[in-house]
Amino acid sequence: MSKTKLLLSVVSDLRSLADSIQTFCEAIVSEDAAPSEASPAEQKTDTTAEPSKPTIKIEQIRSVLAKKSQAGKTADVRELLGKFGATKLSEISQDSYPELLKAAEEL
Repeated sequence: MSKTKLLLSVVSDLRSLADSIQTFCEAIVSEDAAPSEASPAEQKTDTTAEPSKPTIKIEQIRSVLAKKSQAGKTADVRELLGKFGATKLSEISQDSYPELLKAAEEL
């Protein structure tokens, strides 16, 4: 692997790390801003009353996109993010995660 490709790989990994850190910080801020005041009993009934489909976490998508990027498909990954109106993963709405994950796996 040439030094240029190695440096590009490092830059890509650093961008991914920066996105992860930003997402982590946003999660911490949102938890601090909206503490739950419901009693534990109320919280338990809320979770059991709503059977929801399995949620996809940003880390799952990030992992798939990182593997594709390392496989030389960085341009395809950026194009995919662009289709969802974003330049980085953290800008994409959680509602779009299932669709994005499916598209990422198909790359």
